[in-house]
Amino acid sequence: MSSFVHTPHSFHHAGVARAEKAAETLRDASRQFDGPRGTATLLLAAVVAALVVAANQVIDTWSDGHLLAAWIGLWTVAFAALALLATPIRRASVGLRAGLASWKRARHAAAEDRKLWSLALTDARVMADISRAMSRDAARDVRGYF
Repeated sequence: MSSFVHTPHSFHHAGVARAEKAAETLRDASRQFDGPRGTATLLLAAVVAALVVAANQVIDTWSDGHLLAAWIGLWTVAFAALALLATPIRRASVGLRAGLASWKRARHAAAEDRKLWSLALTDARVMADISRAMSRDAARDVRGYF
């Protein structure tokens, strides 16, 4: 007599599931570096890398007998740069982001003003509204001085 064996097959591959979970974790981790902290981290890494390259150029001119001392000096420069430059670079990146945001807002407001002015040049009602608003502001400024 014959019997049938039914083995259940999974519709999900374990490796694919792990890869999807890893991709989701990386995506969540990258969201944590959005904003000033991420910018500061990237700037700090760039400055430290530049200092390490400069230290490596200096070390390359030394003779082979001082290789251990050169290696220690290179890492001393790297860790000192990390310790000393973290706060100033974070402050600079926050200031840079704030400056870029205010510049973007000002540029957007200027574009809106240009659109309104071009509309006012073709529509007398809009020009009258702008004129009344400017007169009202001028009158308020004059009352504020007295």
